[in-house]
Amino acid sequence: MTTLLFLILCLTAVVASPPAAAAEEGLTAYQILEAYDFPVGLLPVGVKSYEIDSSTGKFSVYLNRTCSFTIQGYELKYRSTIKGTISRGRISNLSGIQVKVLLFWLNIVRVSKVEDELELSVGIFSADFPVDSFEESPQCGCGFNCVNLRGGNKNWNLRSLGILSG
Repeated sequence: MTTLLFLILCLTAVVASPPAAAAEEGLTAYQILEAYDFPVGLLPVGVKSYEIDSSTGKFSVYLNRTCSFTIQGYELKYRSTIKGTISRGRISNLSGIQVKVLLFWLNIVRVSKVEDELELSVGIFSADFPVDSFEESPQCGCGFNCVNLRGGNKNWNLRSLGILSG
């Protein structure tokens, strides 16, 4: 009886364990970013899962839903699936993140970290931001500076209502 129970537990563990390219040893996607020397704020709140091939750095991150918000005057959109290749201080072949420049939505294709700066590139154009601007993960709808009150389907930003200072 104990042998049968042990066998069932082993089979359950094998079936329930992720494939080789999936989440590494219980780490979150945010912890993986930190392991590659990136701040957690490159990803919004709401990552439900991810896969990474540690031998190539190819990854996929899955959000609960598409996500958009404004940071430092830039409108950003995250698709529900973000893909790319990560190495220490560099994310390349990025897909799933867009920034609005004037009237056009452009794909962010590369993120590089050099000392205390992050360079976000949309091809031939790029912009630099301090790493400490990404210490925390933004929230869908309101970015970094929000405290949400839910009233029906509306999200209210307390700072924009003058309730919080900052």
